[in-house]
Amino acid sequence: MSIQYLTPEKLEELKKEQEDIKKVQMPAIAVRIDEARQMGDLSENAEYHAARDEMSWAKSRIMEIAYIIDNSEVIDSSKVDKETVEIGNKIIVEVQGKEKEFTIVGAQEADPLNGLISNESPLGSAFLGKKKGAVVEVEVPAGLLEYTIIDIQ
Repeated sequence: MSIQYLTPEKLEELKKEQEDIKKVQMPAIAVRIDEARQMGDLSENAEYHAARDEMSWAKSRIMEIAYIIDNSEVIDSSKVDKETVEIGNKIIVEVQGKEKEFTIVGAQEADPLNGLISNESPLGSAFLGKKKGAVVEVEVPAGLLEYTIIDIQ
């Protein structure tokens, strides 16, 4: 069982998604299943099978969200250390002569194109525990890159 690190916003977003699936999507799917059943022969009823597949997905997603929430640890940004890199920190690094900004987040919130890198990713895990000024080497598909940590926020 791995800890799922979440920001308070992401936790709230997951709870809302879970509620929406339970109270809006699943009842609508149940109506579609019932209507499709009333059409007769279920073996050749594409609408029935599609609705059953959607219901199966909805139930699985509810279980997945429940697992994430049950195993989550909320990142308290007021308690994040500014001396060493940890989950919740925003860091500014220099790589190949350019400055880049990353925020270390849990896997659920990772969005590398927007600078949100997972603590479980090779890059994110390489930064964890490092201090300002540290040079971090990371093997990427393009080769070995050196990142210098300029600032930890």
